[in-house]
Amino acid sequence: MNNTITFEDFTKVDLRVGTIIEVLDFPEARNPAYQLTIDFGALGIKKSSAQITTLYKKEDLLNRQVVAVVNFPKKQIAKFMSECLVLGAVNGKDVILLNPENKVKNGTSVN
Repeated sequence: MNNTITFEDFTKVDLRVGTIIEVLDFPEARNPAYQLTIDFGALGIKKSSAQITTLYKKEDLLNRQVVAVVNFPKKQIAKFMSECLVLGAVNGKDVILLNPENKVKNGTSVN
């Protein structure tokens, strides 16, 4: 590890669980990706661009819970505004989504 952070740094990252409620193709993306709409309960609905097309079909993602960073600034990707960062374990071009083992309330904090 090259970059050590403090516990205070970590507490600034707002990790939450949300449920994917819509998945669209994203042909304008530089790398193959989906546009995800995610329900974070009381935090509201947020959108994200996710390069997860190698392991996941659109229909398999609907109603799936995921873990995401919800307090990054919005990021413009082509003509799409990404509002959160969905987390996954990266193995080459494959991304394995992080998710709770059991269903939890949307917006639940991860720490």
